[in-house]
Amino acid sequence: MLDNWTQNLENGGQIDVIYTDSAKAFDKVPRKRLLAKLKSCGINTEILAWIECFLIGRNQKVKINSVMYSVIS
Repeated sequence: MLDNWTQNLENGGQIDVIYTDSAKAFDKVPRKRLLAKLKSCGINTEILAWIECFLIGRNQKVKINSVMYSVIS
């Protein structure tokens, strides 16, 4: 990927990247309140929909000592 980005930049292109680290980031904030706040700040509706899809209805699985745990958001 880095090679593709470098080539694109050398050819005058542009790279847009979004980095996310969701580890516990949204556990302390009510999701509906966060989405309402982002909407009130004027966040683009497509981006807001993407964030909502990311936050709601996701499953996470963790394996500890051969035991699989599931968390549904």
